Amino acid sequence: MATWIDTHCHLDAPEFDDDRQAVIDRAAAAGVSMMVVPAVMPATFQAARDAAHQARGAYALGTHPLFVQQAGADAAQALDVQLARWADDPRLVAVGEIGLDAFVPDSRDGAAWSAQVRCYEAQLALASAHGLPAILHVRRSADPLLKALRALRDQGRPVPGGIAHAFNGSAQQAEAFIGLGFKLGFGGAMTFERALQIRRLAQTLPAEAIVLETDAPDIPPQWLYRTAAERAAGARSRNEPGELPRIAATLAALRGWTIDETRSITTANALAALPRLGALLSAVPPRCA
Repeated sequence: MATWIDTHCHLDAPEFDDDRQAVIDRAAAAGVSMMVVPAVMPATFQAARDAAHQARGAYALGTHPLFVQQAGADAAQALDVQLARWADDPRLVAVGEIGLDAFVPDSRDGAAWSAQVRCYEAQLALASAHGLPAILHVRRSADPLLKALRALRDQGRPVPGGIAHAFNGSAQQAEAFIGLGFKLGFGGAMTFERALQIRRLAQTLPAEAIVLETDAPDIPPQWLYRTAAERAAGARSRNEPGELPRIAATLAALRGWTIDETRSITTANALAALPRLGALLSAVPPRCA
């Protein structure tokens, strides 16, 4: 199955409003035949679904931790309603992007953190109830994320795996996520030589634990990075799913794999993490790049 899967791409973002189809076409030309579009809050559920259908890709529904306040107290209820409404849509493959963010200062204090935790735990329970994997936002928050996953498991309501997106935790935390059935997402950050921890994880984790992602339009790889001064002067640093094969080349170099091996391994891992992708991918004509 000669294809690349971008397991995390915000194709519905406003940054793509002017040329979304061209972005999709460039990705296809690069051999990226499948993109997973995670929503960030109920207000973007329809846009994420529409973008996924436009790209013949897949989508996930959930409220991102940094959008919890904006989404409001009924975010989990809104998620439950839409998961039921679109349960028969084969392109709905996961609950996400959900999780916790302890990096942004205003998000980790008092009421804001408590709201994040409540929303995450409620959405995680919905992933379990609907039998869907979870796509997790992990930023200085691996331990509390794991705590909630273990609690559901111990109650006999495990989440059926998923992906720890943009993983940058410790090797021990990586092992814990893997033990709970999760794959770990690697993308543009891995291309920076100074990203020693991320590159070490990419090089040493079990091969079956790694999936590729762009997080487009965010986390641009090294060759798209712009300094603050360059951005202020108008330089663009928008990431695109079409960059995935070049990002994959960094993983191949770190692992000593060929490009074909890298594509085969990461595609198989993505299908294991998000099983509903299999039927979608079989309907997409394969491309080699």
